Amino acid sequence: MTAPLTPPDQPSSNGPWQTPPKGGGSGPGAHLQSQEERDPRTDLRRAAVVAVALTVAGLGLGLLWLWLSPRVPLISDSQAVFLKDSEGEEAIGSDGTFVLLALAFGAVSAALAFWFHRRGGIALVVGLALGGLLGSLVAWGVGVWLGPERDVVAHAREVGKGVVFDAPLDLHAKGALLAWSLAAMVVHLALTAAFGPRDPEPEWGVWDVPGGTGPVGPSSPPSPSTSPSSGPAPAPPTEP
Repeated sequence: MTAPLTPPDQPSSNGPWQTPPKGGGSGPGAHLQSQEERDPRTDLRRAAVVAVALTVAGLGLGLLWLWLSPRVPLISDSQAVFLKDSEGEEAIGSDGTFVLLALAFGAVSAALAFWFHRRGGIALVVGLALGGLLGSLVAWGVGVWLGPERDVVAHAREVGKGVVFDAPLDLHAKGALLAWSLAAMVVHLALTAAFGPRDPEPEWGVWDVPGGTGPVGPSSPPSPSTSPSSGPAPAPPTEP
């Protein structure tokens, strides 16, 4: 008498240890990507669109900076130009205003980019960083161009002696140009970590034990019916 070749407790095809089909499943938990999403050219196009959009948004940042920045009052005595209030903080107030506005623009742009492109990717992050820098440069140029007269001496002669006029709008700390990019990358990273798509959990499959009688799971206990046997068990000896 021999043991059956196929154990009666072999797991079914839909058991928890069954190896999933190649290419992933089509169930609700499967992570499927279309050919368009896997194409790197699509990511580059999205990054380019984001960079262009942020560059154009720099116009709004420049106008807000021009509107909200404190003015630095100057006065002339026909020989030199002086600060009207030598102890005022208006000179650094324009830099602080630009940084705060750039941080707000960076957070909003990162949130919008994540909302429309949840898949993310390194190309999108580069687009946010580059677009934030270009937008800051545009904002700086717009504020300086539309702000008060750049030629202080000519402006002082024009207004006359003892007349207060505004100093040109400018950025004294050029590091403020990086505020938009840094805020956009940090906010986008936080949103991706909190709400981004997750990779599917790995599934365990069945395997054959060398020299065994069939596939077993990692915790399948040995079954008496699966042990080979050459015959019935010997009977215990009887006393005469």
